[in-house]
Amino acid sequence: QVPLVESGGGLVQAGDSLRLSCVWSGRAFNSFAITWFRRAPGQEREIVAAIGTTDGNTYYTNPVKGRFTISRDNAKSTVYLQMNSLKSEDTAKYYCAAGATLGAGAHWGQGTQVTVSS
Repeated sequence: QVPLVESGGGLVQAGDSLRLSCVWSGRAFNSFAITWFRRAPGQEREIVAAIGTTDGNTYYTNPVKGRFTISRDNAKSTVYLQMNSLKSEDTAKYYCAAGATLGAGAHWGQGTQVTVSS
């Protein structure tokens, strides 16, 4: 059973918004930092955003700063990625991963596709 399940992807136009969700089905969600990665066709996987456990520490890659917001609801074992002002270059498959630190990926979801048409 995959411990992380992503949802919320889809096909949108440039300038639109999407909210991705990453739900953890295991225990001790509070102990994991959660990172969103993405991989576009023909490109390397890259970190998009990450959030710490309970300290509110966050990280964003430069191309998404000011447009994307990561947040977590520990009561729902869920991390969200609010994506505004989407651009065609945001098109990719988005994955969430849980780990001990920001950027760590001990557990992975299966991904959700985001396609932005220009």
